[in-house]
Formats: sequence, structure tokens, C-alpha cells
Amino acid sequence: MQTRNRFLDDVSQLMTNAMGVAQGARTEAETAVKSLMDRWLADRDFVTREEFDAVRAMAQKAREENEALKARIAALEGATKTD
Repeated sequence: MQTRNRFLDDVSQLMTNAMGVAQGARTEAETAVKSLMDRWLADRDFVTREEFDAVRAMAQKAREENEALKARIAALEGATKTD
């Protein structure tokens, strides 16, 4: 028959509580660091990925329109030279 040792139960409970406290401290530290980084990045006026992608898409569209206009101008210039 096995008897329960009160001292070992107390140590086990203490270790369980310590792990819970450590996990809570880790979560708080991660939150604090993330908040600090968010504030630091916001102060630097960096753009978000969504903003960057939107501007890149606009620039690509402008380049395509520019190429189409160049081709149209070249076609028009070619038509007036043959007239």
C-alpha cells in the first residue's frame, strides 16, 4: 500500500504554481515587447505591407499605361510620316 507524502505534494503544488507564474510572466513580456516594437515602428512612419502592395500595384498599372501610350504615340507618328 502506497502512502502519500505531504511534503512531496506541497513541492509538486509549488512547482505547478511556479510554472503558471512563469508562463504568465512570459506572456506579459511578449506583450510588452510587441507593444514597444509597434510604437517604435509607428514613430518611424513605416508603411504597412497592405499600403506597400497597393502603391506597387498602382505603379505597375501606371507603367503599363505608359507603355501603351508610347506605343500609341509611335503608331500615330508613323502614320503622320507616311501621309
